[in-house]
Amino acid sequence: MKRRVALITGASSGIGEAFADVFAAEGFDLVVTARREDRLRAVAERLERQHGGRVHVIAVDFARRDAADRLCAELSARRIDVDALVNNAGYGVPGAYTVSPWSRHDDFLQVMVTAVAELTHRLLPAMVARGYGRIINVASLAGLTPPPAGHTLYAASKAFVIKFSEALSHEVRSAGVHVTAVCPGFTLSEFHDVTGTREQMKRLPRWLWMDARTVARQGFDAVSLGTPVYINGRINRTIAALVRYLPQWLVGTVGRRLGKTYRKV
Repeated sequence: MKRRVALITGASSGIGEAFADVFAAEGFDLVVTARREDRLRAVAERLERQHGGRVHVIAVDFARRDAADRLCAELSARRIDVDALVNNAGYGVPGAYTVSPWSRHDDFLQVMVTAVAELTHRLLPAMVARGYGRIINVASLAGLTPPPAGHTLYAASKAFVIKFSEALSHEVRSAGVHVTAVCPGFTLSEFHDVTGTREQMKRLPRWLWMDARTVARQGFDAVSLGTPVYINGRINRTIAALVRYLPQWLVGTVGRRLGKTYRKV
């Protein structure tokens, strides 16, 4: 039988690489994308050696407005049908909103919002036609909680991803396509090194952190079951529940005080 193919964005490290591991272990061939082609090729070689499947490498910068179009054209040229999509590529822009130029925020929204919606829009029709599809959009607990100062657009972009996934899940479930927003909290990865916030993050207690492999494994299981929104870990689920039921003034006060321990504006 022809092996199913999973396309994973931001697969060069962290949660994206962990998702690549999980899908490969489940018998999928892969298409891995990110900006760092050398890092992608190292990941691809390791995955092929460990799991025996085929891993295609396509370097993509989703800040480019034509990125989804170029990626889909390359998939077509290689005759690759995508059965599962993991929209994981992302980063943060730390600091006060007006400190960064609009061009930086514009690129951020392109990667975190537009590219997610566009790539899904381009690949979804074929999944529906085949009667099978799995789409995982990596969101965050930040999209479910009041955001502290700093990373102003990050929580907003993740809130979009959650609602987008939830609505789309209801639209296409009857066609055999499952869509899940995976919402991890603090996860051990390169994310905070890229944003330059590693030292601040060290102030947080260890029990708040999860490892990327656990996040990916739980995300794979959640989309297999057709769960529209999945919050990783009991601690994060407890936080999300408290945010819903506690008075908002109290939630906001706690969030602001906590945010000061690990974010600089």
